[in-house]
Amino acid sequence: GLVCVDVDGTLVGASGRVPDDVWPAAARARATGLRLALCSGRAAFGDARRHAERLDADGWHVFQNGASVVHLPSGQSRSTPLPVAPLAALRAHAESAGWLVELYDDAGYAVEPRTAAHEAVARRHAALLGVPYAPRPHAALGGAPVRALVIVPRADEAAVLAAEPPGLTAGASTSPAMPELTFVNVTAAGVDKGLALRAVAAAYGLDAARVMMVGDGLNDLPALGVAGHPVAMGNAEPEVRAAVLARGGRVVGDVDAGGLAEALAVAAALALPAGAAAPAEGP
Repeated sequence: GLVCVDVDGTLVGASGRVPDDVWPAAARARATGLRLALCSGRAAFGDARRHAERLDADGWHVFQNGASVVHLPSGQSRSTPLPVAPLAALRAHAESAGWLVELYDDAGYAVEPRTAAHEAVARRHAALLGVPYAPRPHAALGGAPVRALVIVPRADEAAVLAAEPPGLTAGASTSPAMPELTFVNVTAAGVDKGLALRAVAAAYGLDAARVMMVGDGLNDLPALGVAGHPVAMGNAEPEVRAAVLARGGRVVGDVDAGGLAEALAVAAALALPAGAAAPAEGP
């Protein structure tokens, strides 16, 4: 009854755009009665929100690695703020280590680059998010922060994960558009895509057994672990492919070679009653 879709490496490829075959496949899936939900580490603005609206404008979507579960028509948000003391400890450690940190609430984000290298990365990331580059102090964030994003070279990924203070959960993700970097999403302890997937399924009156999750990154593992139909992209991390196959799931093509359209076609076929004709191709 529900298909949850990651963004970077699943919906969006190395070009930073959605492959042309995805939207017709999404329309066909929706025509069978399936609900589609973004399940992303990105925030609920910029390109991610536009993608969510195009997938299912009347539905629930997961942002901020599960910290925000948003109902687009009403604006209702089931957000989990970051605890104050652990966040302060993380920020202090990041500053001493020279890591770039972005802070997010439900409506925006703040980034304060301290070096020219930080600024270059922050500019590229803003372009990837589809928002103007506008640095501002973390203290200028309008609402309560629900997620911190630590952006580092891949070689520093293990060090960032090891620095996770008690009270926080950290998970690494990547983007084909910025392949040399690791994005470490930090949320309140216990918050992840798996918890958020269950919340969206419950909002539709569904059990997780009736949910397909399509992803490629390590931060997708919690959702892939609870969805009844786990699907890994062909470009997924080796650990992700192995975990999906161990649960009897499937691996589809690469993000830039029709992988998500393939997964959506499988979901549409599973949603159709036996003997029913496939819906006509959407716009």
